[in-house]
Amino acid sequence: MDTERDASVFIEPGAIRQLPDDWGAQCVDMLTTFFDSVLDAIRAGDHARIDGLVRGPLGEPDETHLGWSKGASRGRGVGGKRADLIIASLEKSKAARTGLLRDLEDSALFIEQIGPDIISDITTNVCKGMLLAYTQGAAARHGIPLEEVPSGPVWDPVRREWESGFTELPITDTGRVLLVPKILVRYRQHPAQGEDYRTYLIPKLGEEEVMKPRSQLTQVLKSGEIRPSISKLQARYPNRKEVLAEESSERPEIFQRYKEHRRKAGTDPMTHVEFTAEIGTERPDFDAMLQKVEEAVPGQEHALRYHLAVEELLTALFYPALTSPRVEYQIHEGRKRIDITYTNNARQGFFDWLRLHSIPCRYIAVECKNYQSDPANPELDQLSSRFSPLRGQVGLLVCRTFKNRELLMKRCRDTALDHRGYVIPVDDADLRKMVFEARSEFMPVDARLPEFSLLKERFDALVS
Repeated sequence: MDTERDASVFIEPGAIRQLPDDWGAQCVDMLTTFFDSVLDAIRAGDHARIDGLVRGPLGEPDETHLGWSKGASRGRGVGGKRADLIIASLEKSKAARTGLLRDLEDSALFIEQIGPDIISDITTNVCKGMLLAYTQGAAARHGIPLEEVPSGPVWDPVRREWESGFTELPITDTGRVLLVPKILVRYRQHPAQGEDYRTYLIPKLGEEEVMKPRSQLTQVLKSGEIRPSISKLQARYPNRKEVLAEESSERPEIFQRYKEHRRKAGTDPMTHVEFTAEIGTERPDFDAMLQKVEEAVPGQEHALRYHLAVEELLTALFYPALTSPRVEYQIHEGRKRIDITYTNNARQGFFDWLRLHSIPCRYIAVECKNYQSDPANPELDQLSSRFSPLRGQVGLLVCRTFKNRELLMKRCRDTALDHRGYVIPVDDADLRKMVFEARSEFMPVDARLPEFSLLKERFDALVS
């Protein structure tokens, strides 16, 4: 990670809204309560409240090293003259006054002075509390030292106020570091002003002009059919933020239709290949990670080394389908633990297929068994006892090798047919096959990530 310069990528609030886990839900609550507070203050004309919400707290979040800064990292934030301009734009915006503007990311469509970098900086500041927790969790998992530092303003969604205190963060030669989940990062942001304008607003305006007698913004075909003139409509209603705000406020149902479309479509997270192309990060060395797994000596005394090696490989292999790994995740008030859990964010491939077929899979559980022998019923029962309709009912049982694969598959099938969940056994040889499939040169041209066909075959064998 380059801690001296910013990477030209951004945190997108829409990506946060796509997260199915509790972490994402808490971030959404922070964004919603903050922006609602800003809009309420604007409609009430409460300038002191607006200043307290925006001017000081939304400073420059240099700690993430994301954005468009040239040279050394320096987030743009919302301070000084920029704050004055943004507040003035919000106060005079019809979209803000009429209630059309509801979500932070929509302000990039309607409000002058606000673009993807400002949206990203505001999101970082508002969700700082959750990013602090994420950073500290990652630091604990990877042995990164932390130092006590002032937290800066942190948004309290219950009190709807900013509060400050002290926290712990990694410190480098260039300052403190705040980590951001890769799943939230985009190299461009939605909603897109051009898409809303061309696909939704202009066609609606055209429909209205056709209904008007002798409209100057229509054209008559040889057949006598009257059609809107797109070029004349675009000249009369240019693609500018103030025009979009004015006309969309008069037709709020059109903008809501666009928002529904965008939320259903979502946005694809950046892949390993895209991160490399956009910001120069090294692509994961799957072969080296696989070698760590295979070199772990079987046996209970080497279980931790094997466990950590499997987590490192699976985290890289399954991203961006599975994210937010949690090691030794506690359930039932700590009475049970799961070796690894992942949040299922898949938009294609096997893990997306599970979701589309209504199989509970919000989280995917992984149990690692560094045995020299095959796992038996107690190990299967251990994993299946971690399943639930809310957490998920799909898990991987990762082992070294299967001496009697047929018997193990029968046991896993018994578990599935008894409605106790779906346990998919995977050994070192299977991991080797998935690594082979993940190499970009062997993937279909239009694929963004591997399909994990081996997992689909195993699943089919459980229910066939």
